Amino acid sequence: MNDILDSNYFLTQSEVNKFLFATMLCGLIGLEREFRSKQAGLKTMIMIGLGSTLFTILSVKIGLGSADRIASNIVTGIGFLGAGVIFKEDNQVKGLTTACVIWIVAAIGMAVGAGYFEQALGVTLVVLLALLIFPFVENYIERRFTKRTYRIVKKYENESLDIYEESIRTSKLTLHRGKQELANGIISGTWVAIGSPRNHKKFVDKMLRDTKIIAFDF
Repeated sequence: MNDILDSNYFLTQSEVNKFLFATMLCGLIGLEREFRSKQAGLKTMIMIGLGSTLFTILSVKIGLGSADRIASNIVTGIGFLGAGVIFKEDNQVKGLTTACVIWIVAAIGMAVGAGYFEQALGVTLVVLLALLIFPFVENYIERRFTKRTYRIVKKYENESLDIYEESIRTSKLTLHRGKQELANGIISGTWVAIGSPRNHKKFVDKMLRDTKIIAFDF
């Protein structure tokens, strides 16, 4: 009877603890994703973590001399799941952070399944700090270093577009000059400017009042 109870086919207390620990760690990350209304939220993160934990436990149990036989495929398989949340919208790629979080949650589940609780807890704390703090840092940087591309088109009157380039500088924007073209009496220029949204607005308002400008992309 004891041999049956000790069989690897039975769920042990150690394995129960692993599942509970993985649920807690991955659930914390999932809560943050749920709070920000991301594609992969609480339920998804818990399922990924539990699945990775179970696969790792089974890999150790039935690996037949190769404990990484099943677990190694988690790394490959989770990549397909992460790719499903990445999409392009309005010339921007979105979902990269969520895809990375899915990848990390799977790694946390594997660490728990293999018995590396300290490592799993440490990575979870680092991930939570990054997800909670970095958005504020990104917003601060964006407020200070917003990048925009400007294109000005006007009738050529024997003068270059240097006056507009100077207007960008006087608006306290850092600029990178792009292509300038003259054709059929029309001159156009493109600049990439970096600065605060307030300074961008100051420059845009000034350009919108310029009656000589035929077209202005901003």
